[in-house]
Amino acid sequence: MQRMTREQMAARVAQDIPEGAYVNLGIGVPTLVANFLPKDREIILQSENGILGMGPAPAEADVDWDLINAGKQPVTLLAGGAFFHHGDSFAMMRGSHIDICVLGAFQVSVAGDLANWHTGAPDAIPAVGGAMDLAVGAKQVFVMMDLLTKGGESKLVAKCSYPLTGIACVTRLYTDVAVFELGPDGAEVVEMHGGMTLGELEQMAGVPLRAKASA
Repeated sequence: MQRMTREQMAARVAQDIPEGAYVNLGIGVPTLVANFLPKDREIILQSENGILGMGPAPAEADVDWDLINAGKQPVTLLAGGAFFHHGDSFAMMRGSHIDICVLGAFQVSVAGDLANWHTGAPDAIPAVGGAMDLAVGAKQVFVMMDLLTKGGESKLVAKCSYPLTGIACVTRLYTDVAVFELGPDGAEVVEMHGGMTLGELEQMAGVPLRAKASA
């Protein structure tokens, strides 16, 4: 079975971000989404360290280490971009001024619960950052992650076993094998990749799935 690469996953997420949206991209893999946003749409990227109007990652020759996102990665600034206080940035996030945030996760439940800050392992370093604020403040929460752990366990679960970041907050889950919509009625499969059947995907995920009517 051919799985999507991280770049392909990022491009798929970018397709679903509409014109005029204010978007926060979480630390790590979600930052790749910035490189695939449709050029015919105006999409405004916000970073919690106080930037509005970020562009794609710079070429190596154009890196400016005084211009970084919340994950300390170099970024570019589009025309009209702005810098502001960290407190104002969190006011945007907590005040429901962000339309979509894209986060990574350790686990996501079929009801949309999110666990992305701590695995509970003795040697793990807890790092919630601004994810908790985004989980409750953003109008929509998208999660981007591989469906399975390196050990082959599904990260889409009936109930999260890791400490929660937010409850019933994730609306869409983008993985390397499928896209899901999540909610109180469970997980719906929007699309599958690599020629999988619904039955094969359900066996891999280990949770009940149903196909979205339009899928």
